[in-house]
Amino acid sequence: MKKTILLFKATFFFLFLANSYSQSGWISQNSGTGTILQGVCLVDSNIGFAVGWGDVILKTTNGGTNWFSQVSGTSECSFYGVSFTDANNGTVVGLLIVDRNYIGGILRTTNGGTNWILQHSPNYWLLGVSFIDANTGFVVGGFYNLSTILKTTNGGTNWISKTSGTTNCLYGVTFTDADNGTIVGINGSILRTTNGGENWISQTSGTTIGLSSVSFIDANTGFVVGGCGTILKTTNGGENWVSQTSGTTNNLNCVKFCDMNIGTIVGDSGIILRTTNGGVNWTSQTSGTTNFLTGVSFIDANTGAAVGYWGKILRTTDGGGVFVKQISNEIPEGFLLYQNYPNPFNPSTKIKFDIPELSSLKIIIYDLLGKEVVTLVNENIREGSYEVIWDASEYASGVYFYRIYTENYTETKSMILVK
Repeated sequence: MKKTILLFKATFFFLFLANSYSQSGWISQNSGTGTILQGVCLVDSNIGFAVGWGDVILKTTNGGTNWFSQVSGTSECSFYGVSFTDANNGTVVGLLIVDRNYIGGILRTTNGGTNWILQHSPNYWLLGVSFIDANTGFVVGGFYNLSTILKTTNGGTNWISKTSGTTNCLYGVTFTDADNGTIVGINGSILRTTNGGENWISQTSGTTIGLSSVSFIDANTGFVVGGCGTILKTTNGGENWVSQTSGTTNNLNCVKFCDMNIGTIVGDSGIILRTTNGGVNWTSQTSGTTNFLTGVSFIDANTGAAVGYWGKILRTTDGGGVFVKQISNEIPEGFLLYQNYPNPFNPSTKIKFDIPELSSLKIIIYDLLGKEVVTLVNENIREGSYEVIWDASEYASGVYFYRIYTENYTETKSMILVK
């Protein structure tokens, strides 16, 4: 009996350890579809929605472990945008085919997607949606030389058309409050309102490249992305837009900021860019795919999801993790964890390691009390020599430990952060 109890305790302990380490980086999830996904919206760490072509509306209630298809009530529809203000109230916009004619469509749910009601069908493609609360929201779109801006103040029971002042098709919309909102579109179009959409003022973007997505942190500070690696930033509500260096010529399709410093962009060829200093620097993250990524959503600095072509859904719980760089493909003689360099360090340091065989590998940072600080690496890695950078900008000075875990090797070393 005593052996049974000890065995149970040991089993429970190892299960606890296995489940206490969150996966690092961007993890691919099973969407259950091969269609093109265009938009994603996370409500919280468990509940999220993704939409795409072929009448596809997907929902998860367990952080993306499972994605379930919902009945849209439409046929021959492609969905492009999704916005939820809470677990129950959400809106999806897209393109309907009715009697071989293409028209815009708005679907609304008030029960978490159990039922979707078709609300409005203007004769334009609808591409972007943003709701401020359960009642007030905006939809944008257009077609060739036509533009559409629609507003509701009663949850979509009525949609009122607003004058855009442009003929350019509009792709993305965001509001930070009931008054301040921004729309972007083709030919470098940026429109701004400070009175709840009653009037829209054209702003100078400095480009004629198509702009696909916009994200504002507050009424003044915002970011816009678009074709050919375009990133624009404003700190004065769009009076001036300043180009930033993205490091890519790929089209950038969606941007999401969590606060003044932390933002993520997704784009063509599986590109994911991350900034932790308000766009001063953008770092490429490993997506694990070359599929075009079209939508991204974050609920905080760490928890986010991205969607894209051919049913691709990616999930992160650590802000996208870090990039593990292979510095040699020669097979090492054995496992080895090197001392970090520099040490002491401020604010970042490199951790190098050798692995002689394909391994499921983790590197975890602990503080002086043995509390887990961050899972730096958690993935299958082939034989070779590697290095990874730990950016400790957000952590206090002190002694830290880093430990490598594989099936056949563990090792721990200490390091000192001095600020």
